[in-house]
Amino acid sequence: MFDGFDEFDIATSATTIHGRHGGEGEPVLLLHGIPETHLMWHHVAPRLAERLTVVATDLRGFGDSGKPPSTPDHAPYSMREIARDQIEVMQTLGYDRFMVVGHDRGARCAYRMALDHPDAVTRLAVLDIIPTGDTFQHADKDFSLGFWVWSFLAAPEPVPEHLIAQAPAVMVDYMLDSWSDRPDTFPADLRAVYTDKFRNPDTIHAICEEYRASVTLDYEHDEADRGKRRITCPVLALWSRTGAFASRYQPLEVWRAWADDVEGGPISAGHFLAEEAPEETARRLLEFLT
Repeated sequence: MFDGFDEFDIATSATTIHGRHGGEGEPVLLLHGIPETHLMWHHVAPRLAERLTVVATDLRGFGDSGKPPSTPDHAPYSMREIARDQIEVMQTLGYDRFMVVGHDRGARCAYRMALDHPDAVTRLAVLDIIPTGDTFQHADKDFSLGFWVWSFLAAPEPVPEHLIAQAPAVMVDYMLDSWSDRPDTFPADLRAVYTDKFRNPDTIHAICEEYRASVTLDYEHDEADRGKRRITCPVLALWSRTGAFASRYQPLEVWRAWADDVEGGPISAGHFLAEEAPEETARRLLEFLT
């Protein structure tokens, strides 16, 4: 999937991060969402690598990255800590300043990184999200049903961990199928890789801890920054034309409350833009990043 890319495992101050890098040019970091790993970029990364140096990683807790112990306040799995991993990875690779593209959970890490480390992030692209604080501010009955994963995975330990462990393929397949528009998007071998990662109890627990941190620390960090700190770099927001964010929110208006330089629009695909519409996604990203 990643011909010409080199794999790495880099030790950070808190864990280890797995990923790949390749290409030449200005550096860009690609961050994945749930239930995926960095492999979600297998169509887009080679296209970007024709003009950029591309780094794609597994977030802390996901895939082959480390799963450090958590704490009662879930702090090790806040986006603030997850973003710090990625800053350290890029510094180890020799990049103090770089662009970031994130999808889903990776996009939440990416915008937190841009807020906490403005000197490091030169451009930010967020795929199919709005900030966590805004997401919860607009929560209602439809949100609780349509965004069920937020409350299910954030439920107290060990309930979601135990239930997912009994049938990881059910969880992964349901997310891939119900959030996408194109049933042929995920071939069997790729589904098997994503599912296999969810068979690890440490992975399940880490991901649940991340969602517990979302409803507590990530929300609190967003609200503490609201109206006080802004994203200083240019922002590209892309979202699914048919998905929940298009029907519930005005994404550009939301992001313009956080940054002055915002552009973007919808893509004709379901939630998984980079896999359902790789050509259009890559084109839009290259127009923004280069």
